[in-house]
Amino acid sequence: MSLHAFDTATLPVTPWKNGGGSTREIACWPPGAGLGDFEWRLSIATIAAGGPFSVFPGIDRTIMLLAGDGVRLHSADGTLDHRLDTPHRPCAFSGDLALDCTLLGSASSDFNVMARRGRWHAKVQVLESAAPLAGASHGMLLALCGRWQLDGMSTIDCAEGEGLWWADAPHAWHATPDGADARLLAVRFDPAAA
Repeated sequence: MSLHAFDTATLPVTPWKNGGGSTREIACWPPGAGLGDFEWRLSIATIAAGGPFSVFPGIDRTIMLLAGDGVRLHSADGTLDHRLDTPHRPCAFSGDLALDCTLLGSASSDFNVMARRGRWHAKVQVLESAAPLAGASHGMLLALCGRWQLDGMSTIDCAEGEGLWWADAPHAWHATPDGADARLLAVRFDPAAA
């Protein structure tokens, strides 16, 4: 099993070609895959200007506001019109949709999950209390607020902004917050049903 710790504050920043923001990639599978051939991808984006969202045919997406005023995502055909303005509430949509993004104020920071349809199914949840997390062969945990103790094959403590991701072997966790108002983002990737 590959288990990787990360701190969101030290992830490399890649500016967007259109100048409207930047991305900090946490992980993609398989390692080294590009935007056209990844199986799944986890990243944090800073959206600094409105404009079109990139289209990802065949990809299921989930986006969640981390900080800032948020954005409005809307398609020309009315299929999707969503205000992403409440932190830590995931919004799922098809990457096939051509979306426009409008800032609702200042720049925002958003968490992004992408999974290749027909290959993987992503489940995204935010925990606010101690909970067991069933085994998944691929996944990620990120402390959004407060400190968390993650018990699995080993015990790992994560402060706010720290997390871990794994791949290639089922791994179960028991997550315990250290205090009130803690939040933990849990993402699991399961193979799509045949």
